[in-house]
Amino acid sequence: MGTKLGMMTFFEPSGTAVPVTVVGFREGNVVTQVKTTSTDGYDSVQVGYRRVRDRKLTKPELGHLQKAGTVPLRHLQEFRLTSVEGFEPGNQIVVEDIFKEGDLVDVSGNSIGKGFQGGIKRHNFKRGPMTHGSKSHRALGSIGAGTTPGHVYKGKKMPGRMGGTKTKIRKLKIVKIDKDLRVVMIKGAVPGKPGNLLRITPAKIVGKNIPKN
Repeated sequence: MGTKLGMMTFFEPSGTAVPVTVVGFREGNVVTQVKTTSTDGYDSVQVGYRRVRDRKLTKPELGHLQKAGTVPLRHLQEFRLTSVEGFEPGNQIVVEDIFKEGDLVDVSGNSIGKGFQGGIKRHNFKRGPMTHGSKSHRALGSIGAGTTPGHVYKGKKMPGRMGGTKTKIRKLKIVKIDKDLRVVMIKGAVPGKPGNLLRITPAKIVGKNIPKN
C-alpha cells in the first residue's frame, strides 16, 4: 500500500518526457496476519499500513494488531496468494523486494468524487441543438416506452453521483524506484487526489501469472 503524492514529468536518459505519478510510503506495510488453507480455506496475507495513535483505533483493532506484535496501523488490507511461505506476522514488506523498474502493476484506489452530475458529464451523452427553436438542450430525453414495459429498466444511465468509487487502473509501468526518497514513479495517472491510499499489486496477465484455463 502507498500514498499518492502527486504527478510530475520524468525525463528518461534518451530525453523522452514521461508523465508519472509519484507514490510515497509511510510507516507500515507490515504483515499483521497470515491466512492458510487449513485455517481459513484460502491463502492470503493481511498487511497493515500507516501508523496512528492508539486512541484512533478501537479495542478490538488494537488487540488484533497486538497479537501480531505490530504498532497501531490505520489501514488493513488482504492480498490473496498462491503460497504464503516465508510470511510471518510482523514481517516488513519492502517495495524493492517485490517490484523492479519496468514491471507492470495494477493500481487501485478511490477516485475523486465529483458529486451529482448530469447525463452529459457522467455518461458522455450528446446534447440537443442549442438553436433553431429546440427546447431540448442538456436534458436526458426519453427514458423508456409507455405501456410496454411501463417502467424504467434497472441500470438505466441517468444523472446521479459520479466518482468517489473504488477504481483500478491496470498494467501501469514502474518507471523509477528511488530508495533514498522511498518513492515509486508509475507511468500515467492513478485514482484519487494527492494523499489518497493506493493498493499496488503485480499486474494480472493471463498466461504469465494467471493460468489460461
